[in-house]
Amino acid sequence: MSAVAERVQVAAMIRDLEDRIRGYGDRALVAFSGGVDSSVVLALAARALGPDRVEAVTAISPSYPAGEMQVAAETASDLGVAHRSVWTHEVEREAYARNDELRCYHCKAELYDVLGRLVGTAIPDTVVLAGANADDLDEFRPGIWAGERAGIRNPLLEASVGKGTVRSIARTLGLRVSDKPALACLSSRVELGIRIAPEGLARVDEAEAIVRALGFDVVRVRHRGASATVEVPAGEVDRLLAHPGRDAALRALAALGWDEVAVDPNGYRPGGATPPPSGT
Repeated sequence: MSAVAERVQVAAMIRDLEDRIRGYGDRALVAFSGGVDSSVVLALAARALGPDRVEAVTAISPSYPAGEMQVAAETASDLGVAHRSVWTHEVEREAYARNDELRCYHCKAELYDVLGRLVGTAIPDTVVLAGANADDLDEFRPGIWAGERAGIRNPLLEASVGKGTVRSIARTLGLRVSDKPALACLSSRVELGIRIAPEGLARVDEAEAIVRALGFDVVRVRHRGASATVEVPAGEVDRLLAHPGRDAALRALAALGWDEVAVDPNGYRPGGATPPPSGT
């Protein structure tokens, strides 16, 4: 596809999404993590309804990485949209803390319970929007079920818009996060079956900051109990292994409480905290 044809296609998709959002209601509350997906939804809602009819809400909990709030606040400010944070307590839910395959369902159920109470005190015809996109259906995402049960609207998902198009829309709209790496919640770093606890999440967050300081944007530190593995994109594994600060960084990670810390030679892959199949 030529660059001109792509721009025309993206412009048409923006118009379609704005029409879709206008069809939901007169006002919107956006579940806003500050990532590219929710930022695009927020920007489209502000364009479709007017920024004074849209509010961005960021959920804060031990699973939300440190430093992300600043980016979220700056993006909302760029768009002229009111922004606030709320505390969520998914880590206190036993069904979440036990960390099985449905953990994400219980996380989103908590989030949407909180947002539902906010909508209950808001002006009528306020719809809650979230940023799931069509590519999320390629993975097991039980959090989408929680959204369906709560009546949440996911315009990107409903319009079959995938991640590549989301980033194209973000660039077209001039969003500061258009090339921001994906950053899932910290609990996604914990191997299934290992209990989620605030102190463990804080350890993962600190560990990833140590590795990012070496010059890597995409980092996952997988908590596997007594051990941890460090993932960077496959094309950057050799750079990390050869980095003069690697050994000191791995020692710093071990000092956080792991008996063994190693660089994963296979590199970053979504869902890497899932235990490998038996026999592998």
